[in-house]
Amino acid sequence: MNNFIELKNITKTYNSSKKNAVLRKINYKFKKGLVYSLMGPSGSGKTTLLNILGLIDKPSSGEVLLNKKKILFNNTTEIDKIRANKIGIIYQQNNLLPDFTALENVYLAKLAITNNKTEALNDASKIIHRIGLSNRLNHYPSELSGGEQQRVAISRALINQPEIILADEPTGNLDHFTAEEVFKILFKLKNKNKTIIFATHNRFFANMADCKLGMINGIIKPINARK
Repeated sequence: MNNFIELKNITKTYNSSKKNAVLRKINYKFKKGLVYSLMGPSGSGKTTLLNILGLIDKPSSGEVLLNKKKILFNNTTEIDKIRANKIGIIYQQNNLLPDFTALENVYLAKLAITNNKTEALNDASKIIHRIGLSNRLNHYPSELSGGEQQRVAISRALINQPEIILADEPTGNLDHFTAEEVFKILFKLKNKNKTIIFATHNRFFANMADCKLGMINGIIKPINARK
């Protein structure tokens, strides 16, 4: 398995009255075909790391390599293109647009890479059907349960067939049964062409990953690696 994402001496510091180092010289290689879990207390750097992996935030120093190619964080046009085509992000707060239906929330993500509305609508319908919500296509987020909302958010993250799936506490607001259903969907996405990385406080779900990583004081510490 090739190293797909490489972090080299990644640091992230926020300037305030006192410099706050959130990530401290992280070196790690993520491979395709594996699922990674991130565990750690609040403030340990999990969300910051996911934001850098998702190209939403840029490191203070160090390099991120994607498929051996260095990411140029100052090239916003290229960053936007990579994020739209290769990265799917699932948040704890699903961030669905309240004035748009489930179908519209998903197909709008497709329009980020194509102007073909018909294709976007068809693809969105198929992926929502795949996660078992075909009868909720035209419902607004306020008309959906928490689990249904998160399934729509997963569909939105998957619509462009990303190679990288990032999830930040994707079930933090759900009961255990609903959370388990969401994680079943997430783990079914595993294949040789994808890298899945999720942060969670739930040890049960973290233990399901191929590689379990702990984060303490901005440093990654592998806890296990089955492969």
